[in-house]
Amino acid sequence: MNTSHNKYDAIESLIYSEGLKISSVEVTSNNSKLLIHLNNHLTFVTPTKNYEGLKNATSKRLKNYRLIGSGIGIHWPELNEDLSLKGFLQEFLRQKIRSKRKFVIA
Repeated sequence: MNTSHNKYDAIESLIYSEGLKISSVEVTSNNSKLLIHLNNHLTFVTPTKNYEGLKNATSKRLKNYRLIGSGIGIHWPELNEDLSLKGFLQEFLRQKIRSKRKFVIA
C-alpha cells in the first residue's frame, strides 16, 4: 500500500504531467470574452462577465495582463484579478458533465 501523499490534485497532476501552460490571452473586440490559448493549441473561451474584476474592465486594462506561475495563471495588475489554468479546466469539465451530450472517453 502506498501511503505517500501527492501534494497535487488530479487536475494539477494533469497540468504538470502534460506540461500544459497558457501561452497567450486575447480579448474579443467587444470585451465580452477571453480566448485563453494553451501551448497544446487548444483554446478556452470564457465570458469576462463571469469574473467580477474583469466584467466592466476596459479593453486596455484587459489587455494588460501577465502570465504567472510559468504559464499556469494570468494576473491583471490594474484589476487585481488572477485566474488559473486549473480553474479553466475545472469549468470545462463542469460544462461537459452538465451538457447531457454524449461524453466519450476512448
